[in-house]
Amino acid sequence: MSKFNTLPLAFFGKGKFEIAQAHTQIEPLYKDKKDYKKELKNLQKKIDEHQNKMYAHDQYGMLIVFQALDAAGKDSTIKNVFKDVHPLGTAFHSFKRPSDKELDHDYMWRCFKELPERGKIMVFNRSYYEELLVVKVHPEIVDNAQKIPKALKEKADFWENRYSDIRNFEKYLNNNGIVVMKFFLNVSKKEQGRRLIDRIQIQEKNWKFEEGDIRERGFWSEYQQAYEELINKTSSEESPWHVIPADDKKSMRLLVAAAIEKKLASLDMDYPETSDERQAELKKFIGTIQEQDAED
Repeated sequence: MSKFNTLPLAFFGKGKFEIAQAHTQIEPLYKDKKDYKKELKNLQKKIDEHQNKMYAHDQYGMLIVFQALDAAGKDSTIKNVFKDVHPLGTAFHSFKRPSDKELDHDYMWRCFKELPERGKIMVFNRSYYEELLVVKVHPEIVDNAQKIPKALKEKADFWENRYSDIRNFEKYLNNNGIVVMKFFLNVSKKEQGRRLIDRIQIQEKNWKFEEGDIRERGFWSEYQQAYEELINKTSSEESPWHVIPADDKKSMRLLVAAAIEKKLASLDMDYPETSDERQAELKKFIGTIQEQDAED
């Protein structure tokens, strides 16, 4: 068994997920920095090979969602995991505070626009799940920003409808060959605090710091509860949540890369085959190329 498969990181919606029992730190999955780089390089290479096959196969697509509290390491994980994957087959989108135009649409609209084409991997840094995190922790957003009819937002099942909408949306994508992978990078409060202090003390990291991060940290318990609820209510056999210990960034990246590589390897994909007639036709072009070279 691979050392990356020794932890029960994927939650498929069976039983009950309890965030207080989820790991934020594990024993390092590498001997030293050199070993870490070697392991990550190997996984990057395999992901690239699978993605090339996906691109040529042109039937599957993949949506990868990253959610986490501030300073958990989403940006660096995305950067390192996909570093050597061919850019023609991958795309990335980071979701910020909704614009006025986006608020004039349903909350899924801005995500629909960025869904992957067949043959490609799309990576979401934050996603439609913000509607069950930031918006749920701060429900005044529904009243003050989201243009939802009063009769709908006052319904007792308002939040349950959002969980249901997202489950159905991801089922719809899977039914159309768009595989959905979801990662929650689970950082501890102590480690998050250390990283936020680094952003203040290290000048090169000042640009990452926002006063809002400190304000949101005051809602730590509320966010923990929100994550626990959404993981319980939106996990499924087809689209489980991968809860990744995030206090050690190197192990976190290895776990994420290994999960993606494993999923890609499980898909029934291959390079398109050519007929014997086409193979014979292609071989004729070799002679044509050689004749062209002989003319020079």
